[in-house]
Amino acid sequence: MDHFSTFAAGAPWFVGWGTLALINAALAQGKNRSGLLWFLLSVLFGPFATLLLVLLPKVRSKMF
Repeated sequence: MDHFSTFAAGAPWFVGWGTLALINAALAQGKNRSGLLWFLLSVLFGPFATLLLVLLPKVRSKMF
């Protein structure tokens, strides 16, 4: 079995998962949250991190 063909068969998953992590980082920054933290959470938890991020409210930068 060719090792490259085995990797190439799984490559779309890596691309999709990485794209989702980048989108989540941008979404997190739009809600005044840490983009890097949410990028890492998205790499680990994928769509579950997206769901949580969408449901969480925006963080207020100032109290008044």
